[in-house]
Amino acid sequence: MDGHSQPPSGNPLVMLRPGNPLPDTVSTTSRRGFIKSAAALAASALAPDILTGQGQALKQLNIACVGCGGRGMGDILEIAVGNRIAALCDIDQSSARQALEKFPEAKRFSDYREMFATMGDQIDGVTVSTPDHMHFPIAMEAIRRGKFVMVQKPLANTIWEARTLANFAREKGVLTVMGNQDATLEGTRVLREWLEAGLIGEVREVHYWTNRPIWPQGKGLQFPAEPIPAHIDWDLWQGTVATARPYSSKIHPFAWRGFWDYGCGALGDIGCHSFNSAFWALDLRGDFVVEASKVSEFDASTCPKRATIVYQFPAKGHRGPVKVVWQDGVANPNNDKDFLRPPGIPAELQLNGEFGQVFVGTGGTIFVNDAYCGSVPVVFPETLRDQARSIQQVYPRVSGGPTQELCRAVRGQGAKPVSNFVDHAGPLTEIVLVGNLAVRLGMPINWDSAGMAARGLPEVTAMLKRTYRPGWEPSPA
Repeated sequence: MDGHSQPPSGNPLVMLRPGNPLPDTVSTTSRRGFIKSAAALAASALAPDILTGQGQALKQLNIACVGCGGRGMGDILEIAVGNRIAALCDIDQSSARQALEKFPEAKRFSDYREMFATMGDQIDGVTVSTPDHMHFPIAMEAIRRGKFVMVQKPLANTIWEARTLANFAREKGVLTVMGNQDATLEGTRVLREWLEAGLIGEVREVHYWTNRPIWPQGKGLQFPAEPIPAHIDWDLWQGTVATARPYSSKIHPFAWRGFWDYGCGALGDIGCHSFNSAFWALDLRGDFVVEASKVSEFDASTCPKRATIVYQFPAKGHRGPVKVVWQDGVANPNNDKDFLRPPGIPAELQLNGEFGQVFVGTGGTIFVNDAYCGSVPVVFPETLRDQARSIQQVYPRVSGGPTQELCRAVRGQGAKPVSNFVDHAGPLTEIVLVGNLAVRLGMPINWDSAGMAARGLPEVTAMLKRTYRPGWEPSPA
């Protein structure tokens, strides 16, 4: 279940670390660079955190990991610090080989249902790093059994599933976190502290862009059937999806993202990372209007290669209305004639070709040259930088990534994770998925969050929940 493979890139990463001064230079990052740095932080910065004040080791938690290749391996290595990997589950024994070799004492499974039935009383928590369409049933079973759980982003690829997971976690009182690493990074906290201190005045616009998709998608995309390798259980990989597709090495382990059934395109891949900064800093939960434009051709099976999606969030509390602009399929924002360059940044500033974000306020602009707030936020005009350095820390810094944030909460050594299903990950995922609905329908959506409905568009109701393959229908919570 290689749910989150990382594409190659050579861009460097400058990470914010506790106590580091804010440099004046603009740095760039990449997904691979981010993952490497996150792994290094998990190994080095976390070591002191697994000891109590009395110097005694904290409780070692027994972890079951579903999805062991690609991003799954990163999640396993992250949560393994201070814990015991008790079970490894993957439909692809080849993708899982590295994890199986590193943790030979872990029990091995292909079917997560068998894993829970066999070891349900021997595990404390679960990581879910599979393709998006299988997040829901695995996480539901974990919560049903009272296991704390980390689920990779997006929380699910249908709105009904995301809402149901959040509600079930609340009902059962289970600690949860989504794997959007940026929710634990210092840059996210710096950015929020700057905004709340009024560094750039009132935020009016937020801009995000990405070069995703970097996998095939678009109208008419089909892959020829291939013989199913002996090391893959394709029926289990299909899981909940009712559409019968033959096995293709082009779909598994990575290009599944381009299919509505399995993933949710570029917005689903990066949106829960990028949007997190504005969602948390500006409290974007609740109603909004979203409209898509500049959408390339797509069909009922696959996502478009490119889209511009504009959200309008109404005024809330002490902030005014906020427009959020998302652009995907942007190969190079520095020379793309169709790219809408965010205002407030210098014309000569070179933008990251993979992704980036800009917050536009009435008194200045904050620029982050990555999707995660892993690199240093930079404020314009430069005259605001001395003021930025004087802003006091308000939000605690988190080490070790989302899985370790979750483990500390389970042990009673820290607060519940920021990106927990109930308060954060569920509503954030919904924002992303409603944007995809606007793409698919080709019309604006006025989203009623409380009613989980699109005002005036009853046809949206049928799109909120997938048609489940017989035998995979959700069981009562």
